[in-house]
Amino acid sequence: MQKSDAMLREPTLVDQAFGRLRQDVLSGTYSAGAKLKVEELQSAYGFSSSPLREALSRLAQEGLVRADERRGFRVAPISLEDMSDITRMRLMLDVPALRDSIAHGDDAWEGNVVAAFHRLELVESRLSDGPVILDETWSELHRGFHLSLLAACPSERQRRWGESLFDQAERYRRFSGRFRKVAKRKANEHRRIMDAALERDADTACALLEEHILNTLRNVKQILKDQAPSRLS
Repeated sequence: MQKSDAMLREPTLVDQAFGRLRQDVLSGTYSAGAKLKVEELQSAYGFSSSPLREALSRLAQEGLVRADERRGFRVAPISLEDMSDITRMRLMLDVPALRDSIAHGDDAWEGNVVAAFHRLELVESRLSDGPVILDETWSELHRGFHLSLLAACPSERQRRWGESLFDQAERYRRFSGRFRKVAKRKANEHRRIMDAALERDADTACALLEEHILNTLRNVKQILKDQAPSRLS
């Protein structure tokens, strides 16, 4: 099967600027509420103002950046309301996508899920105590594992939207990791989801994924409550 022209073309300057800015916002390089000055971004990334402004506008459409015509752009704040909305949408999209993926997945899908989990488990086993989410390699492999589970869902739009929501939740996973007082490993949770999916036990796999997604929301809620008790009263 031949690749489409879109897959073959080189990324534009806007694509490159968008990709780098998006990664840095998601990873917490720019903290919540930080002002994103185009002049400073030009120095940091080496792009001219035009692709940077377009990239910032695209990030605003994703909800990762807030735009103000008079004040420019700022990283979106961390809030329980935002994380709750992300979580609600993930439960609406990702849980049914996993059910569809289990129903349609073939041997190749199973092999990719197992391989993705194996890579993730190996990296996690080599990490020292501490939040694994703050390790860049682990985070990338974590993303790959979750996307592999949903890869057999026949709806490309559903997969794409789910991928975007997973990335938006990354900011909150890292926020949670920075303030977590107890080290937490994820391999057992991921293994249980994988095992249920490979056994084609969709009810169990979907219930485990739902709980997995909700855990991050609970962690973020507790941290925000600890930081500002009056905020949630």
